[in-house]
Amino acid sequence: MKTRFLSAAAVSLLLSSACPAQQSKAFTRADTLRGTINEERSWWDVQRYDLSVRPDYPSKTIAATSVITYKVTGKQTVNRLQLDLQEPLIIDSILLDKKQKVNFTKDGNAWHVDVPSQQKNSEHALAVFYQGKVHEAKRAPWDGGWIWATDSLGRPWMTVACQGLGASVWFPCKDHQSDEPDKGASLTMTVPDTLTAIGNGRLQSKKQNSDGTATYTYAVTNPISTYCIIPYIGKYANFKETYKGEKGNLDINYWALDYNLDIARSYMPKEVHNMLNAFEFWFGPYPFYEDGYQLIETSHTGMEHQSAVSYGNWYKPGYRGRDGSGTGIGMKWDFIIIHESGHEWFGNNITTKDLADMWVHEGFTNYSETIFVDYVFGKESGDAYNKGTRRGIRNDKNIIPEYNVNAQGSGDMYPKAGNMIHSIRHGLNDDTLFRKILRGLNSTFYHQTVTSKQVENYVSKTAKFNYAKVFDQYLRTTQIPTLEFIVAPNKETVRLRYTNCIAGFNLPITLTNGKDELRLLPTDQWKTVKLKTGQASLITSENIENMFYVKPVQVKE
Repeated sequence: MKTRFLSAAAVSLLLSSACPAQQSKAFTRADTLRGTINEERSWWDVQRYDLSVRPDYPSKTIAATSVITYKVTGKQTVNRLQLDLQEPLIIDSILLDKKQKVNFTKDGNAWHVDVPSQQKNSEHALAVFYQGKVHEAKRAPWDGGWIWATDSLGRPWMTVACQGLGASVWFPCKDHQSDEPDKGASLTMTVPDTLTAIGNGRLQSKKQNSDGTATYTYAVTNPISTYCIIPYIGKYANFKETYKGEKGNLDINYWALDYNLDIARSYMPKEVHNMLNAFEFWFGPYPFYEDGYQLIETSHTGMEHQSAVSYGNWYKPGYRGRDGSGTGIGMKWDFIIIHESGHEWFGNNITTKDLADMWVHEGFTNYSETIFVDYVFGKESGDAYNKGTRRGIRNDKNIIPEYNVNAQGSGDMYPKAGNMIHSIRHGLNDDTLFRKILRGLNSTFYHQTVTSKQVENYVSKTAKFNYAKVFDQYLRTTQIPTLEFIVAPNKETVRLRYTNCIAGFNLPITLTNGKDELRLLPTDQWKTVKLKTGQASLITSENIENMFYVKPVQVKE
C-alpha cells in the first residue's frame, strides 16, 4: 500500500508528545453496512467475479457489467443480499441466473437485492449492469478512485487505485476483505485500439472490433482481494522473461509506456530478481505462479495489485528520490518494486478479514524492506535501515482500531509494526526459527483470509513463547515501553524491568557482539539476573535501542 514519509522535525515533535490512544470517530450506519458481515452478507460466498468495462475517457464515465457467481453457504434469514457500489455510479438492472430480473433498492453505497429462497450449496450468478460517472482520484493513490491521466505525450492513461476506499468505487461487489472469490476473476476491457489494456493474471484473449476499439480479457485462477482487481490502459510496450524460482518457472511480464521501454528493460529485471531471491528465501515461494507476475508502469506511485503490481517510481532508487529511513541505505534499491511486491506474500496471499487488522499486510510488508536489505546488503545494513524507519512512527492512535466498521488504524501499522517484528526477531536471536515463522505463515495461511489473532497465535506457537502481551503493547496501545536497568558495580548482576507498558509486557531481549551473548526476559516487575564474564559490557542503552523498539534507561540505585 502507499506509504507516507514525515520530516524528521515533524516526527520528533509527534514522538515527544505521544499520548494515550484516542479512538473517537463517530461511526455511521454506512460504516456498519460496509464493515459488518450482516444477515444480507453472511449466507452467501463469492466464487468468482467476471467484469466487463468500457471506459469513456472524454466524459470520465464507464459502462460495465459485473457478473458475481456465488454459493449459498448458510441459512437465508432474509430474501435479500447486499451489494456495494459507490456513488455516483448507478445500477441499471440486475439479472439472476441469466433469466430472472430482480428488484433492488439503494441505501447510500449499499444496494439491497431481492432474491428468492435458494437451496444450500447451490450456485447462482448475478449479472449487474451499471454505468455513469465514476469517482475520480485526485491525489492517487492517497484518496483512491478511477485515475484519468495522460502520459508525457498527452495520450490517455487510465487505471484505478482503491485500497481502503474499496473496489466498490468502480464495480459492484461484496466489498469486504473476508470474502475473496474462491475461483478467481476475469476482467474484460474494451478500449480504443490505439491503446493497450492490461489486467491481473494472464491474457486470455484480444479481439479487434470494427468500431475502432479492441477488447482484452485477463484472468486469475487464484483467490484475489477485490481491491486488487485493476485495469491498466495506456500506450504500453511489453517485454517478458522467465524466472527460475522455488516452484519452477515463473512467467514475468514488464509493461512500460512505449517511450520508457529501453530504460525499463535495463532497470526493472535486476530489482525484480533481487526481490524474488530475497522474498522466496525468507517468505517462501511466490504465491501466484499460476497467474504469473507483472510489473506495470502507472501514473501514481504504486500499489500491490495481485499479480499486476503497479509501478510509478520513475525508474530510480529510493521512494521518488527519498529515503524514509534517513540512513542512505534506502537509496540503494527501488522502494516501490520491493514494498509493493512484498504484499504478494503479506496482503495478497495472506489477507485480513477486517480492515482493522491491516497491520498484518502493512507491518510485515514494511518489514519485507528490512528483510530485503538484510539479504542483499547484509544484516548490519538491515538493522540500521529498520531502526531508521522509526522516524515515521507517530504513536498517534492504536494500530488496531474498532472492528466491523471498515476502520483503519494508525499509519504506524507500517514502521511501528515493522519494528515490533524486528524486535521479536532479535529477541529470538535464531534466524532459522524466524525464517520458519515467516515461511510458515505463508504456507499455513496460503490463499486465506485471517484475523490478527490467528497470526499472533501462530507466531507464539511456532516460537514457543507467548507474545500476546507484546502484540497487545505495540498494536493496541501507543505507549513506548521503557526498559529500566541497573548493572551492579561488580558487573555480576543486572536488575531490570519494563515500565510505561501494559501489565505483563514481556518482550525478550537478546544482546550479542558475535562472541558473547545474553538473553534477558524482563517483565513489568524488577528482576535480578546473574551475569557471566563479558556479558555486562553488552548491556548498554545503545545496544538495546539499536535492536529493539523500547526506550532504555540506565537507573542509578
